[in-house]
Amino acid sequence: MYKRYKDTIFMNVLITGGSKGIGAAIAIEMAKAGHDLFLVARNETDLIAFKEHLLNQFPNIRVSIFAADLSEKNQIAKVADQINSCFDTLDVLVNNAGVFIPGLVTEEEDGQLEKMMNANLYSAYYLTKAVLPLIYKSNRAFIFNMCSVASLLAYPNGGSYSISKFALLGLSKALREELKPKNIKVTSVMPGATWSNSWKGVDLPKERLMAAEDVAKTIVHTMSLSDAAVVEEIIMRPQLGDL
Repeated sequence: MYKRYKDTIFMNVLITGGSKGIGAAIAIEMAKAGHDLFLVARNETDLIAFKEHLLNQFPNIRVSIFAADLSEKNQIAKVADQINSCFDTLDVLVNNAGVFIPGLVTEEEDGQLEKMMNANLYSAYYLTKAVLPLIYKSNRAFIFNMCSVASLLAYPNGGSYSISKFALLGLSKALREELKPKNIKVTSVMPGATWSNSWKGVDLPKERLMAAEDVAKTIVHTMSLSDAAVVEEIIMRPQLGDL
């Protein structure tokens, strides 16, 4: 059950891909709001360093971490077991884990589609199902699936990445319909080019891309709406448009 202090509600939040980029920015914004965090990422060293950073800034929250590769189905059960030992309910799930491998459908290596479907779709599909019992215990729950503008329009060299993100948007739409009666809000987040370390060295001015904080702040803001409203889709692009 979430905590309440005066008029503020503090929630339990699970973020995958939660140590870098958009995931880390979301964690920081959630921490600013006083929410307790459970962060999952593949690199344990990065998770430990980021946990220390968060607790230095926000000593009054609780941060739990777990290293796992969610593209491997057998690791999802381990994540679910661990989060059940940390939280008695889950109020916010952010399915942010994913991978981008450029390529053309007509030319990419065999197995590339499977890699991105495992990382970008099946990770969210199986983790959501695994933690739904905890989500059902929440009085006011949110699921955010990190899709992409590539969920809406395929682009050159996007290949199997776009296929996987189209599929993730389909999962979001299905969950939205199924979870309406249970007061669980499902939001598909579709950002365009957003700054992260993966863009370092690219011959583009940093201001040409969105800041990860912009995406994070938008997500947290949607949680402030009344129970009667849900933001089904968030589409964000750099002011000057796609790259």
